[in-house]
Amino acid sequence: MAEIILNVDVRDGVGTGGARAARRAGMVPGILYGGDKAPVAISVNEKDFRKSLYTGKLLGHLVTLKYGEETQPVIARDVQFDPVSDRPLHFDLMRVDEKQTIKIEVPVHFINEDQCKAFRQGGSLEIVRHSVEISVRADHIPEDLVVDLAGHKLGDTIRFSDIKVPKGVEPTITDRDFVIASIKTSSAAISAAADEAHDAEVAAEAAADEVPATEQSEEGETTEG
Repeated sequence: MAEIILNVDVRDGVGTGGARAARRAGMVPGILYGGDKAPVAISVNEKDFRKSLYTGKLLGHLVTLKYGEETQPVIARDVQFDPVSDRPLHFDLMRVDEKQTIKIEVPVHFINEDQCKAFRQGGSLEIVRHSVEISVRADHIPEDLVVDLAGHKLGDTIRFSDIKVPKGVEPTITDRDFVIASIKTSSAAISAAADEAHDAEVAAEAAADEVPATEQSEEGETTEG
């Protein structure tokens, strides 16, 4: 089962008024939906909710919801935050069967940038997708999809097929091998290369101007002889 357990209470009051009352009581209001049952207004102790949230294993992961003696596997689909205080204001939980195949967004994580020569050559990583929607069993959701940048070259296009995904993970986009990121030459690198070429040209001209007159004269005498 899931690592995180959320002990919830069922809220009597729904709507904005009920949510505000829950927050005043130190709770985070939420909604439980999905399956063949009607949505239920719930709430969780804010301190406990924050602890679960900061583990990084709440959103997009299988979680055990507990109400009294009853338990239910759920997926935390969304959490809304106060834009100023960053306090959690509301959350959505979706009922699932832990062996059910679901569609869910998973973040993409890039590693080994320091082992990629392209970046030492002035390359930059242009990310097309920071997350990918996958189809996977609810109890096998990966933490992330890892892209290993080691060995990639300037101009490389990184596609989904370049990612080593866990067994049972499939992208929901199936009609093409879609792009995740690309490694391009940065404008700064292009500018630096142009500056280096210009400096080399100036240096060559300066060196030619510094040839001693006697050497030029000797070359001329040799030619005449």
